[in-house]
Amino acid sequence: MKETEILIELKTEFKNELTENILYYWLNNTIDEKNGGYVGSINCDNVPQFDDPKGGILHSRILWTFSAAYKAFGNEEYKLAADRAYLYLKDHFIDKENGGTYWMVDANGKPSEDRKHVYAQAFSIYSLAEYFLAVKDEEALNHAIALYNLIEKHAADTENGGYFEAFSCEWKLIEDVRLSDKDENEPKSMNTHLHILEGYTNLYRAWPNAKLKEQLTTLVQIFIDKIVNESRTSMINFMDLDWTPKSDIISFGHDIETTWLLCEAVNVLGDKSLLDKVNTIAISVAESVISNGIDKDGGLINEANLSGITDSDKDWWPQAEAVIGFLNAYEISGRKEFLQASFNSWDFIKNYMIDYTYGEWFEKVNQEGEPYKEMDKVRSWKGPYHNGRAALEVMERVDCLFSTKKKLNKKEIA
Repeated sequence: MKETEILIELKTEFKNELTENILYYWLNNTIDEKNGGYVGSINCDNVPQFDDPKGGILHSRILWTFSAAYKAFGNEEYKLAADRAYLYLKDHFIDKENGGTYWMVDANGKPSEDRKHVYAQAFSIYSLAEYFLAVKDEEALNHAIALYNLIEKHAADTENGGYFEAFSCEWKLIEDVRLSDKDENEPKSMNTHLHILEGYTNLYRAWPNAKLKEQLTTLVQIFIDKIVNESRTSMINFMDLDWTPKSDIISFGHDIETTWLLCEAVNVLGDKSLLDKVNTIAISVAESVISNGIDKDGGLINEANLSGITDSDKDWWPQAEAVIGFLNAYEISGRKEFLQASFNSWDFIKNYMIDYTYGEWFEKVNQEGEPYKEMDKVRSWKGPYHNGRAALEVMERVDCLFSTKKKLNKKEIA
């Protein structure tokens, strides 16, 4: 296929996937009319579990997704969905006494896990800023700014740079800072820093504050100097306080996600002095992911280490991030192999990840492409953000490519 044909197909099919499957599923299956907000989980048979706890990450991701969708399409149904997520986040997840957002609340909206993980604060900033950009709600922006100030007050490592991981409800450092049982219990992680970067980038869009700009610029530099490995092929996932690497895990999904989020941050900052550096990293890491992380079926393998593949399954979110990351590398370089890799990722998603029975995407498939059908459709970590964002990014980036190169009238790909 010609490049123009690939781009048109990517945009057309992702737009349909977003509106007719992803957003449709969340609107019609996840609203919790019994307890408010959105259901905490939906089981493998697509049955909502109304008594399950509700995750702060999940509600933030729903808020971001429907805010971004409303901004893109102007559909009032999407605005109402975003409004619902915002009100629940504000009323039940924000700690009125100590500040910050809780990790988890029970089905009735009472805190059940009240630790303040910086990862969760960053996602709240990301979504509240997006809600402000979509509907111009000043209260939401003020909540985002307050969370940013709390991170800078409590979590900034003034000696070594970067940020600490997790705190008690009262903002005291805790011993177990892991996001999940599979993570290393180390004082700094790539994942938390990545989503602070993401949250601060979106906040800067909404609130171009000079101090925020300085901190976001510093965070980009930390990625360049400390988190991207020396060979510029992958990220270091876990680190000591002084940035000494503490893990050799290679997470291909995080690697490719980081490449485009770094480029996005620098473009939002408008910092030309950093642009060549992050573009070079984006190309180098994308090349490495294609060489080492793509399976024969076009899917992105979960994890490896220096000895080889350690997790050959394929979760839904790395596939979504691969589509954006490879498309970003194509935008930077003009090299067709990156566009083809993006298209191949989408082809894998269509063939293996989309649940054509219940809707949405499966959480995970094995190396043979068979889904783990016993896994929940929705849970605290399984939201509409990765795949919804991939669709929105593809639509915007394809439009931008055609507009910039003037190869095709945009009406042809509307």
